[in-house]
Amino acid sequence: MNIASNIQKLWVFLMLCSVFSCDRTDWNENFKESSKSPFGTYIVYEEAEALFDSEVLSLDQNIYDYLFEEMHEDHFGNYICIKSDAEKLNTDGINYLLTYIERGNHALLSLNNFPPHLKDTLGITTTNLDFYEYTPVALKALDGRLQLKDEAFNTQTYTYDRNIRRHYFETYNSNTSVVLGTVEVDGEQKPNFLKIYYGEGTILLHATPIVFTNFNLLNGREAYAAHVLSYLPDNPIVWDPQIKSSQYSETPEKPQDSMFVFFLKHPSLTWFLMVSLFGLLLFMLFNARRKQRAIPIIKPLENSTVAFAQTISNLYLKEADHKNLVDKKITYFLEKVREQYLINTSNLNREFIETLALKSNNDFTSTKYLINTIIALNKKTECTDVELLVLNNMIDKFFKT
Repeated sequence: MNIASNIQKLWVFLMLCSVFSCDRTDWNENFKESSKSPFGTYIVYEEAEALFDSEVLSLDQNIYDYLFEEMHEDHFGNYICIKSDAEKLNTDGINYLLTYIERGNHALLSLNNFPPHLKDTLGITTTNLDFYEYTPVALKALDGRLQLKDEAFNTQTYTYDRNIRRHYFETYNSNTSVVLGTVEVDGEQKPNFLKIYYGEGTILLHATPIVFTNFNLLNGREAYAAHVLSYLPDNPIVWDPQIKSSQYSETPEKPQDSMFVFFLKHPSLTWFLMVSLFGLLLFMLFNARRKQRAIPIIKPLENSTVAFAQTISNLYLKEADHKNLVDKKITYFLEKVREQYLINTSNLNREFIETLALKSNNDFTSTKYLINTIIALNKKTECTDVELLVLNNMIDKFFKT
């Protein structure tokens, strides 16, 4: 994949922009696809379609939501994420993405910091000796030399004069991983570019995303970035700009400390907690003597089931609160699924639909339509009586199969 001619055109364009611009140059690493600043990724994103001779889809939603809603049967092609951190790629998103890679898709993740769940799943560990360097002045002093292992590239050394962190892979599974490139750290070559075989697909992990930014592509170093991208096949591209969190995933992005842990972090609150517990124990100790209580007169219970049911039905009929009844029907359905089929209903994804259809002896299409209807009605603030009736009939038909 040769990008030299297109890079030269963009070079002239950006030079003209810089001449007529009155703003100071922004040397912060933003990795934004729309940014023409030195450390944006405008050029590589604009050239992706020409590089792979395929369509490039820029996600306007979380990758988990995209895969969940589209319900792809086989392939989406190549997934590319070039960022400092993949904060929006949480545990559920990683698991879902790996499922599609296992079916024969491919992914390139070039990050300064890889998600812990991804590293645990793939069996890798990383070391970033410059993790705490983040200001433009401190990063400017970080020069480095990169190499690619493939003989086709003649083991050429690519020299960079700024923002090259000493970030590399410390351990990896040699049975499923191949080292494609290295970074020089204190005179030694450390792996910073891995190819990991995962099922029928592959995952490319690259630890130096700065090489894909505008600054390095406009200073005669575009060959290295092109060589790295050449390891992906010429398939359609799903480009992840990391702009949205998932609206379906229930995995928290950052775990919260409990209130008890918060109390223990502060000495004054810890003493307050201890004194309160001691006072409670004293209260229970001095009030533990047996007291005689009056024996209440217990009247026999009246059978008011029918009257209660009529009262409730009249109340809902008068209020026309169809949304409330829809929510109760959905709760009843999910509870019965948990009890009858022993299925976890926390994630109503494709795996859940397939399992439910199999265990309930329903066909996949009708089960998928029922679950999608439940998801759609859950999002609504109001429902009509027709929607309530349709949902009720679908649930009754599901359990009668």
